[in-house]
Amino acid sequence: MNDTSPSNTSPAIPVESSDSTGSLQRRARLGLYLFLLLIGLYTLKNFLPAILWGGVFAISLWPLYRRVERKVGKTDWLPLVFTTFIALIFLVPASLVGVKLADEIQSALQWISDVRDNGIPMPEWVPHLPFGAAQATAWWQNHLTSPQRLSHLLHSVDISHSMQMTKQVGSQVLRRGTLFAFSLLTLFFLLKDGDYVIEKSLVGSHRLFGRQGEDLAKQMISSIHGTLAGLVLVGIGEGVIMGVAYAFTGAPQPLLFAMLTAVAAMIPFLAWPTVGLVSLLLLAKSSMVGAIVVAVLGSVVIFVADHFVRPALIGGSTKMPFLWVLLGILGGAETWGLLGLFLGPAIMAAIHLLWTLWTEEPSDNPKKEII
Repeated sequence: MNDTSPSNTSPAIPVESSDSTGSLQRRARLGLYLFLLLIGLYTLKNFLPAILWGGVFAISLWPLYRRVERKVGKTDWLPLVFTTFIALIFLVPASLVGVKLADEIQSALQWISDVRDNGIPMPEWVPHLPFGAAQATAWWQNHLTSPQRLSHLLHSVDISHSMQMTKQVGSQVLRRGTLFAFSLLTLFFLLKDGDYVIEKSLVGSHRLFGRQGEDLAKQMISSIHGTLAGLVLVGIGEGVIMGVAYAFTGAPQPLLFAMLTAVAAMIPFLAWPTVGLVSLLLLAKSSMVGAIVVAVLGSVVIFVADHFVRPALIGGSTKMPFLWVLLGILGGAETWGLLGLFLGPAIMAAIHLLWTLWTEEPSDNPKKEII
């Protein structure tokens, strides 16, 4: 009698070879790694700018931090000192601007209250205008000198819209303050564990990209160092020079305009509007000599900084043409905001290095890999 049990009639299960199984596992691991990487970046998408800023701060401070660490030894308080230093660099000017802005807002509120009670007195120069003096005088007297009509005009402003804008500004300030705090936290841990981070980054870079990965990293780090010197330090220098000029020529709010000039000068050619505004304010105060001094000195300082100092500092550190540097700065600032001032040149430096390696003749350096 034949044995017809299921154990004898079930089809044989094919057994894959170890090579195909290993290949399938490698593809599965790669897919899992990519999925985890993407989902991690998506989870941290709102904090990525803060993490990138912390990385930029750490890269910029690392040479100085290592020199200080070699002198005083590796301590737990040294990263805290450097982090506090960076915080003060940003918070002190912001506090000064905030205090000054609060004073200006208080003065503006008092002016609005006085205008509602007494109107806006007509300046002496309105009746002496070369054209349309009579019409301008009549319009001013009918609309601005009368408290009743002016009060009606002020009440016609959409108060609810103004309050909504105030809430939005407050929300943005709170959000950016939180991101700045996370940037400082990232900076602290990068400084504290910098040696470990560098070691692991080098191991991972060699495994993924070989020796060229380390070359790209060095090129991008050199670009960040050059950008720090060529944009931030040069911008601060321009602000200090022009601030002294503002003070000596009697410009209004010289400290505030000096800080605005320093911030604007961190982007090439952007300091011109600030210097021009101060010159116009001096001209409005009938200070013709002061306006000429500020305009001429500002033109010389900006021209020298943008055409000689910046190319030497930024391009010299990466051996990159200044056109590439300028495109990286302007394109990065337009795409990434202030963070793009550092990311843009770093990306262009990496692309320039890849282009150099790609177009290099193998006979020029037989030991160098060609992509």
